[in-house]
Amino acid sequence: MTTESFNDYTAHDGVAPDRWASALHLFDNGAGVPHEETVLERWERAQLLFGAKDYIGAARLLTDVVEEAPEQTGPRLLLARAYYHSAQLSRAEEQLRRIIDRDPVEHYAHLMLGRTLERQGRRDEAAPWLRMAAAFAGELPGED
Repeated sequence: MTTESFNDYTAHDGVAPDRWASALHLFDNGAGVPHEETVLERWERAQLLFGAKDYIGAARLLTDVVEEAPEQTGPRLLLARAYYHSAQLSRAEEQLRRIIDRDPVEHYAHLMLGRTLERQGRRDEAAPWLRMAAAFAGELPGED
């Protein structure tokens, strides 16, 4: 192989996000020592998968993250978003209701819950959640 042909090589779609996140920690414990992924590493990898629109893969990782750190809103909210984008709407609704129960002023959870209920065809049930989200955002009725 000549230098010219090597430099002309183009990658095919780059490295998958989950493999890239794993590669970042490949030698953390030294060569040949198995690395057990931490909750933080799974959270980081889940964010990469979500960003790459692999919502089902992100949801799998986030389920474990939420189980290990149930008090954290960020992972649970991203899990709800992953469920929403992968059309697992009842699971998204369940996570969003848990967030709102714990943090009633989490405005994005209100908005997402409203959108999730709308997507399920439950518009009447969605309306109060959407109004609450609008109020949290400072949008008053009749402002268009």
